[in-house]
Amino acid sequence: MMIRTALILAALVGLVACGEKPQTTTSAKRDTPAFQGTSNPYNAPGWTAGDKTSWELHLKTRAQNSQNEYNRVN
Repeated sequence: MMIRTALILAALVGLVACGEKPQTTTSAKRDTPAFQGTSNPYNAPGWTAGDKTSWELHLKTRAQNSQNEYNRVN
């Protein structure tokens, strides 16, 4: 009887260990476009949230100035 109880208890502990809660870092919706913006204070200066042309201009400027190796090497 004691062995049977120990086995049932071990099975229950094993099943509880298998159940994992989802781990999410934010509660932000993922279906919104990137140019819609966020509510954090660390946005790029000069960019207005919700303005798609401003978003595209900042991406283009960043790609040309800081991520283009040909411009960085003199």
